Amino acid sequence: MAEDNRNKPLYMISVAAELTGMHPQTLRVYESKGLVNPQRSGGNTRLYSRADIERLELINQLTDEGINLAGVVRILDMKERAEERERENEKLRARVRQLEDELHEYKMQKKITALAPRDGSVNPEQVMRKLLGAGGDL
Repeated sequence: MAEDNRNKPLYMISVAAELTGMHPQTLRVYESKGLVNPQRSGGNTRLYSRADIERLELINQLTDEGINLAGVVRILDMKERAEERERENEKLRARVRQLEDELHEYKMQKKITALAPRDGSVNPEQVMRKLLGAGGDL
């Protein structure tokens, strides 16, 4: 599911409570403690997104396993930080791939330039034979 769709505010508190199996007052308490932050409509109605519902389900799971709210806060923080690091890593991996492609292209241009005649007359067939003869691969 696209990130935009996950964060789209859709569900009023009664629907969010039903989806998560929690009491609406529990959702208000979790909001007051900063565990979840639903968006608000123009009329100040809480609107929960799919991401909020998933977060509430995780909170419910953790508390069912006996973890107190302080522990839940810590776990959610670590989870968010890990996800942010993963996004950063993916951006860095993409940048490394881009730089590798640029470096490869630079090396190829350098090889071709080194094989081209100095007088400006370039015979593409001759350059190709030299390239293939000097290692065989591009």
